[in-house]
Amino acid sequence: MEPVITPNSPEASAHQGKRRGTSPWAIGMRKFAKNKLAIASIIFLAVIFLICFSADFLTHYDPIKIDIRNINQAPSSEHWLGTDKGGRDVYTRLLYGGQISLTIGLSITLFVVIFGTLIGSVAGYFGGLVDNLLMRFTDFIITFPFLIFVIVLNSVFTASGVLTLITVVSVLSWGSTARMVRGKILAEKENEYVHSAISIGCTPAQVIIKHILPNVISTIIVQGVYLLASMIVVETGLSFLGFGVPSNVPSWGNIMSDAVSPEVIEQQWWIWLPAGACITLTILAINFVGEGLKDAFNPKSLR
Repeated sequence: MEPVITPNSPEASAHQGKRRGTSPWAIGMRKFAKNKLAIASIIFLAVIFLICFSADFLTHYDPIKIDIRNINQAPSSEHWLGTDKGGRDVYTRLLYGGQISLTIGLSITLFVVIFGTLIGSVAGYFGGLVDNLLMRFTDFIITFPFLIFVIVLNSVFTASGVLTLITVVSVLSWGSTARMVRGKILAEKENEYVHSAISIGCTPAQVIIKHILPNVISTIIVQGVYLLASMIVVETGLSFLGFGVPSNVPSWGNIMSDAVSPEVIEQQWWIWLPAGACITLTILAINFVGEGLKDAFNPKSLR
């Protein structure tokens, strides 16, 4: 005879907990959804992405073509955010520049997270010689003189473009992520569920992908969010210094590079202020999302 499950019985409570979703991921997402600042930041970022990647429908000006008849024009009904020293519409360059900067940031972040997770997982799981070799290579990547290499590369390859920048920064930025993932894998692989998975014949790939990574994925996501903000800052800084995106390609960093003279800063605010505001607000929003995820998936808060 099957036991009767009453509303107040332990069986009923367990069943109700399963329906509500009591996994760490479900608990964390529910807590994150209550963070108003993080949710507002996601909405803001969605609007920024939507506007920038809809530039073809929101403006009819060419972001690159020079127009000497409209150099350094103040904002007007024809040019909402004025024009720059080349007579180009600042509003148009702001949107297309956002496309470039956000694409660079996202591309580098995806590569770094995927490749760093792969290296860290293999090193942490297998240990021994594999771990030693991979971590020595990781240390080399972390300590490599990144800025000097980018400057030299741009000097040698004067025609280097967006893809070159993405490749160079990606190849030299995955080290910290790999080391973080390795530490998480080392801690998780000692748990009983990993030994159980191995005992029933799971391959190393199955153990890592199906059993270990789901338990550390929240940490990797948080790392990726912070990394996205960092990569947008890197693109902005390199382009501002003249070592990033080619000067003829609109990006937020290249737009800011126009504000190098006191005259532009003081008298032609429309050239640099909108881009500076977009960069600042976007970085803040991404960091607010990262903080929200970090708080939501804090192990202490999931108990």
